[in-house]
Amino acid sequence: MSLSTFTTDVKDCIVDNLTLLSQIDSVNLSPQPLHPSISSRRKRLIDILGAIVGLAITALVAVPVAIATLIDNPGPIFYSQVRCGLNGKPFRMWKFRSMVVNADKLKHLVKNEAQGHIFKSVDDPRITRVGKFLRRTSLDELPQFWNVLKGDMSLVGTRPPTPDEVIKYEPHHWERLRVKPGMTGEWQANGRSSIINFETIVSMDIDYQRKWSIVYDLGLIFKTIQVVLLKSGAY
Repeated sequence: MSLSTFTTDVKDCIVDNLTLLSQIDSVNLSPQPLHPSISSRRKRLIDILGAIVGLAITALVAVPVAIATLIDNPGPIFYSQVRCGLNGKPFRMWKFRSMVVNADKLKHLVKNEAQGHIFKSVDDPRITRVGKFLRRTSLDELPQFWNVLKGDMSLVGTRPPTPDEVIKYEPHHWERLRVKPGMTGEWQANGRSSIINFETIVSMDIDYQRKWSIVYDLGLIFKTIQVVLLKSGAY
């Protein structure tokens, strides 16, 4: 990574963080006790073990993914983006790059087909040929096991939104950020990309918090594996 690229990333991260903190200050969140999943040692242990296995799988597929990506669309193999985690805390999330270089700068040219504070496009022209395969198989998500190992994310939780989505949140939307963001969750296991209404996603995330248990998490993990293998609801 060049010094100029690193400097730009740092500046972008600082701007996003300041914007987010300003928004947090303006929202009157009702005080609530810490969600039990946050302090669960068993959940954290499952996350660590799952992340170690996941990173081993990531290492195995990294070389063929890198070769295919470079042939299809030369540029960085990995893609990172500032996302909002527990209680809106910003962190940098990692993925295998599935879009053209500088795709974020082209986002305004793509029609958002989702409803509410989330972005979805069935036929996003920024996605590369290799990227379409990575997304259908969810291979692009594998580097997030690093985020899980670090503790920024969990194997199961809510999908982490971007700062530009969060600054538009209404008070009840913040409830979905009461738990750590996850690689999978209620939304991914029960609809995936076919669910495009943000309010539905919020309801599912809050419902997950009510239902949460170690057994329920394990059930969502196994269900997600089934959904991914069947390529159900992905684009």
